[in-house]
Amino acid sequence: MDYIKWFKEISPDDLGITGGKGLNLGIMSNLGLPIPAGFVITAQTYDSFITKTKIKQQMFNLLKGLDIEQTESLQKVSKKIQDLVIKTEVPEDIQELIIENYDLLSTDKGKVKDLLKVKEAFVAVRSSATAEDLPDASFAGQQASFLNVKGKDNLINSVRECWASLFTARAIYYREKNHFPHDKVLIAVVVQRMVNSDKSGIMFTINPSTNANELVIEAIYGLGEAIVSGSVNPHQYVVDKDNKKIKKIEVKKQDWGLFRNSKGENEKRKIASDLQNKQNLNDKEILELARLGKKIEEYYQKPQDIEWAIEKDSVLIVQARAVTTYKPQGEKKTESLGGNEESGKILLKGETASAGVYSGPVKLVKDLSELKKVEKGDILVTLMTTPDMVPEMQKAGAIITDEGGMTCHAAIVSREMGIPCIVGTEHATTILKDKQIVTVHASRGIVYDGKIEIQASVKPFTPTISTTEIPITATQIKVIMDLPDKALDVAEKYQPDGVGLVRLEFIIAAGGIHPAEYIRNNQDEAYTQLLVNNLRKIAQAFKGKPVWVRNSDIRTDEYRNLKGGDKEPKESDPMIGWHAIRRLLDQPRILKAEFLAIKQLHQEGLKNVGIMIPFVILPSEIKLAKEIMRSIGLEPGRDVEFGIMVETPAACWVIEEICKEGINFVSFGTNDLTQLTLGVDRNNERLAKLFDEMHPAVLGEIAKVVRVCRKYKVKTSICGQAGSRPEMAEFLIHQGVDSISVNPDAVNDIRRVVARTEKKLLLDAERE
Repeated sequence: MDYIKWFKEISPDDLGITGGKGLNLGIMSNLGLPIPAGFVITAQTYDSFITKTKIKQQMFNLLKGLDIEQTESLQKVSKKIQDLVIKTEVPEDIQELIIENYDLLSTDKGKVKDLLKVKEAFVAVRSSATAEDLPDASFAGQQASFLNVKGKDNLINSVRECWASLFTARAIYYREKNHFPHDKVLIAVVVQRMVNSDKSGIMFTINPSTNANELVIEAIYGLGEAIVSGSVNPHQYVVDKDNKKIKKIEVKKQDWGLFRNSKGENEKRKIASDLQNKQNLNDKEILELARLGKKIEEYYQKPQDIEWAIEKDSVLIVQARAVTTYKPQGEKKTESLGGNEESGKILLKGETASAGVYSGPVKLVKDLSELKKVEKGDILVTLMTTPDMVPEMQKAGAIITDEGGMTCHAAIVSREMGIPCIVGTEHATTILKDKQIVTVHASRGIVYDGKIEIQASVKPFTPTISTTEIPITATQIKVIMDLPDKALDVAEKYQPDGVGLVRLEFIIAAGGIHPAEYIRNNQDEAYTQLLVNNLRKIAQAFKGKPVWVRNSDIRTDEYRNLKGGDKEPKESDPMIGWHAIRRLLDQPRILKAEFLAIKQLHQEGLKNVGIMIPFVILPSEIKLAKEIMRSIGLEPGRDVEFGIMVETPAACWVIEEICKEGINFVSFGTNDLTQLTLGVDRNNERLAKLFDEMHPAVLGEIAKVVRVCRKYKVKTSICGQAGSRPEMAEFLIHQGVDSISVNPDAVNDIRRVVARTEKKLLLDAERE
């Protein structure tokens, strides 16, 4: 039996010996790729360890009869097994073999003196379970990894920690869920020389955003941890896979990086000022990475997610794994224009709000009275969409607005509807004419005169989801779902973990009557029934998964086109005026009617529906809302999940008092939170450059709320548009958020980001 296998000794049939990660490193090493030297402590070594020390039966006895849905019991059993492994002495013969090979790895064969006195090397010690990194499973990231390990005792301790991590709560849970017998999954350990990176990053051999057949390289100065954490914005380089030409270079300022010091600790160092805004990879390095990436993909015959590093002048491959959520689907049309793009006359440019291409007739809507002229397939052109326009927006083939940024109403709604949309053009309503035929190339933010044909120029990969291919994440990935008729399609296509936000306003708009008008005419029950009939579709589509419904949040300048909307008061600043919970408490019959809708759904057996109140600034608002809920026979927290939206700085700063009032969850509404924190109108295209959910002030508020909520065992989520941004998702994982709600079209991308981030952070271990 082999206890140790060096990378060069590994064959393609050794999966059960080296695990997925070890096998990949062995294969790549034997392909002649520049892999840092290393060896694998085989899975059979682990099995020998638990057998020789007689702890094997104890471990599996602890798992008998375990109910994995009982979180507390699962955590206790997990800890007992891990403690047992970590505290058990490794047999002497196994220790000696590991240390002997570590000494060989530490020896620089180019220096004779090192043969006499071994200089201990820094190594990475990574778990390699025999059920991870497989084509049809996504168990990677459940076990431990340790970086900058130096010294024999530290190495042995790290190996034991890796073995123990086969029984983290998360690993036990997912093996049970995916019917992998615990005694059939072994664990190998990769020991590999650490790269002291001058530059590092990630490379995808398919564009993860567009599915285009090109290589995307993300690069930073220093060690790769900074790119994974999202704390540094990487430079991006795109290389055409066919002609090997660099198509795009995007440089972002990097003023610091993580570098290893002599003690093996990672420390922040300032990047020289003349390099901060300079391309961090030269063309030679970019093309060499592209060559290596293409070679790896050609061997595995599927797109790859590759970690790489550059040390001095050496380009090295650290890891590679399949991008399991993508499969070839044959040729499809892409969004690139055929021939010379300049042959099409450009009429307007704006911001891409929702990608796609569409040609059709323009319908100008300068005020709400003109809405009726929009017919199915028209291109809706307006100053800025309002909630009143939602029914007509659903008819449109594309949308163009004068105003707005990435979080304006038009952007949010068009993304959810999957309609191509360009915002912030400034002049669309004056340049475009009614019935004029135009082509909206929303992916590039360009409007062309006339109809321009779209050419099929590449063979892209498009996501196909099956239950075995969905990346497993500890953090739940939910969707924002306001359109009842699309709920079943989204639930089946993307298989999210639930719905993190349902806004009642879309249902209200489709009903044609303002909520206040129902009350004025004593038609409270009709309002309740409107909500029930529509929410039922969403709750049924996501049966068994949480569906969080937000109470109505209607500004007084919105929905004036609805029956009774003309009776709304006029306010100088409706955005921070009489709306949300402050209005609902002033008009409690509206709130009561909405609560009754939730109660009726629960009586129908749809108990997955929870409720959250918007725009909270005071704990007393929660107390009063609860009293109204109790008056209809629903006990918040017991009969129905009850939470709040965190959309105001006030809510962030009084979050402890809010938690003490008794809530089950909070959800960040980052659009309003950012706007109110920064004092920036999110609908003003001139201020778009200032609207930044990643501003330190906003991130600080989010971090504070998550920290306090964890203390009070209150679940945290995000349902603002920022949740669809990979850098925000990475930040939230670092903070320990429980779920992330995104637009349906962002589910797959965010799942991948979350899975990768969790792998690096060993999220469960950090939360314990």
